[in-house]
Amino acid sequence: MAVTDVIGGSGGRGSGGPWRNWAGNVTARPARTVAPASTEELAAAIRAAATDGLPVKAAGTGHSFTPAAATDGLLIRPERLTGIRGIDRAAGTVTVAAGTPLKHLNQTLSAHGLSLTNMGDIMEQTVSGATSTGTHGTGRDSASIAAQITALELVTADGSVLRCSAEENPEVFAGGRLGLGALGVVSELTLAVEPEFLLTAREEPMPFDEVTGRFDELVAENEHFEFYWFPHTGNCNTKRNNRSQGPAAPPGRVSGWIEDELLSNGVFQVACAVGRAVPAAIPGIAKISSRALSARAYTDIPYKVFTSPRRVRFVEMEYALPRTAAVEALGALKALVERSDFKISFPVEVRTAPADDIALSTASGRDTVYVAVHMYRGTPHQEYFGAAERIMTAHEGRPHWGKLHTRDAEYLAGVYPRFGEFTALRDRLDPERRFANGYLRQVLGE
Repeated sequence: MAVTDVIGGSGGRGSGGPWRNWAGNVTARPARTVAPASTEELAAAIRAAATDGLPVKAAGTGHSFTPAAATDGLLIRPERLTGIRGIDRAAGTVTVAAGTPLKHLNQTLSAHGLSLTNMGDIMEQTVSGATSTGTHGTGRDSASIAAQITALELVTADGSVLRCSAEENPEVFAGGRLGLGALGVVSELTLAVEPEFLLTAREEPMPFDEVTGRFDELVAENEHFEFYWFPHTGNCNTKRNNRSQGPAAPPGRVSGWIEDELLSNGVFQVACAVGRAVPAAIPGIAKISSRALSARAYTDIPYKVFTSPRRVRFVEMEYALPRTAAVEALGALKALVERSDFKISFPVEVRTAPADDIALSTASGRDTVYVAVHMYRGTPHQEYFGAAERIMTAHEGRPHWGKLHTRDAEYLAGVYPRFGEFTALRDRLDPERRFANGYLRQVLGE
């Protein structure tokens, strides 16, 4: 396919159909949409856009809630820039085309007896979309997917192809692992992998006061700890994932379906729909839902433990705070819900990450706690998110780059010590702002 062909549009050069994100809260109508199958085709598409004066953005699967990928110029789609390009067992790495879905990457690695060390809780995103926006899971010692990158290939504004690693173009590597699409379009990534291992997941209910009272202990004692607090209640569900010698003992077919599909998706979907129609019912539903939780334990390969299906659509805001601020911020959030008229049907998700060395990583330079608030799609969320955001920013919170927030470059420069380093790199690689859009102007400035 030529780089000027259109996918999902009305056909022909210079036209393109609308693009929407997963949550449905962002729509864009690009002038042109292309799906290159190689780095060479990608570079040619970017050069053609420059000739025609079009801005350029690359889209993944649209799992960001922000308009990070939105453009009225050239939209790069990932469908054909996929596949595993090489596995180096001696080096412990896998090289993958940027548009490869994480699900495909995980399944292929497993077939070769390999695994990522850590990952987020869904795997529908593309590898480059996930890393470019800072997708993360939870971990005491292991960090985000971007922190597992050992090399990358970047197509810049003039169509040049840069290979970047700690040894080659190291200053671009320092920013490009999490670049928001501001430095160019990533065409290929090399990630650290290790021999596949087993994780034992232990899930159990725990009162909010106990979780927060033992938070430091629970984080320190477990390789991967997270919990969900149900607003309007004092109830939480905790999850502890730790490496295991086995044997594998995955959830039973029926019990797993009941927990992951019926309760987490089917019944929850109905409960959210009822709550949207009758908000006054939400606190009662939350109490019933949180009390219905039961403990379970299972052992499986990593991606089957880290990830789970998410079929109920929502909007989300997540902030990264200094780890030491976790308990105070969570207490303030609980007090906010209790004193307000907000009716919150979605649990609040709490995870952690160690400090890393990536300029715009939400965990850059500090041990981090993540606090995520959600609202069912179609439910007014602005007041709740705004009030929660004020709590987070009081603790020098850093918003997740792919989730809703109102922060601007002036604020972000104050909470990212290496912000100026990244914007200087952007000035060097994209002085004409070929890869700019409204969102990047908001968060990085002009």
